[in-house]
Amino acid sequence: MNNATILIVDDEPVILALMSKGLAPSYKVRAANSGARALTVAGTDPRPDLILLDVLMPGMDGYAVLSWLKENAATRDIPVIFVTAMEAAEDEEKGLELGAVDYITKPINPAILLARVKTHLILKQARDFLHDKNAYLEAEVERRMGENRIVQNVSIRALAHLAEIRDPETGEHILRTQAYVQTLATRLQGHPRFSDTITDRYIQLLTKSAPLHDIGKVGIPDHILLKPSKLTGDEWAIMKTHAELGARAIERAERDVEQPVEFLALAKEIAHWHHERWDGSGYPDGLAGDAIPISARLMTIADVFDALISQRVYKLPISFDKARQIITDEHSHQFDPDVTDAFLTDFNKFVEIASKHQSGD
Repeated sequence: MNNATILIVDDEPVILALMSKGLAPSYKVRAANSGARALTVAGTDPRPDLILLDVLMPGMDGYAVLSWLKENAATRDIPVIFVTAMEAAEDEEKGLELGAVDYITKPINPAILLARVKTHLILKQARDFLHDKNAYLEAEVERRMGENRIVQNVSIRALAHLAEIRDPETGEHILRTQAYVQTLATRLQGHPRFSDTITDRYIQLLTKSAPLHDIGKVGIPDHILLKPSKLTGDEWAIMKTHAELGARAIERAERDVEQPVEFLALAKEIAHWHHERWDGSGYPDGLAGDAIPISARLMTIADVFDALISQRVYKLPISFDKARQIITDEHSHQFDPDVTDAFLTDFNKFVEIASKHQSGD
């Protein structure tokens, strides 16, 4: 506390000398004989820990000085005690409303001056400690949340790659579809049908959860998943179970945590229903129209487009233009019409994403 710096401001030399004499044995004292000079001193090192400010001064009075101090980020947290000969309650109230922490009336009693100064320096020290502590805690929380996000993202990618390893020809399918759904969601964010759902947070969670859309393929036997020719009816029935297998796996993961995990809810939607069709002819539940979650509707176009332009064990890739035409033809049949329009609007972005994340399919 003895290292604290006190700025005293008064246009009367006698008052400055009196306050300086009373404070100097205990504190570092800086002085200013005008409001303008006080602002200059307050903004230079050593910065004051407390300001004793006269109210009635020629030119810039104490109220104006205090207003300037509070508007400046570098000085707004310095406690200010008004020192004045005025005793009217309304004058004291005005000073406190402007942000002064206390009022001392003239003539100055040295003992009262020292006691008030000590009290407010202790309070400032406590505030500074709490501020620093809170800043540290906020930084620590952010650091740990950052670590958790990294672990979470790595875990998601690791799980997604399990499915990819089973079907190695999918290559960069995970990265491409993740970027596609982000592009679609961003395009539709302001659309009247989607604006209530597709927020910035939703896009963040959707992008994070998208790689898990085919996690259920881990449960499909190799002789079906990797078959180089057309599947039989029975084999196709087994292949289609990957949607429900994925959803159930994510649901079991949800049960293992004590509180809901937002992105897992979207991941479950996508895994379960990304093969549903707008006209109700999809699987596994035959959902139609708006009954299909938005997340799944976005993933449907992303997944189909990428499947069309990619090589598989059972097919060669087709051109971007042919893929666009196929999706256009399925407007309002397989795909949500507004999502299809968004795809067509951002088709060049889809091409850029596909070209960026080529995998030699």
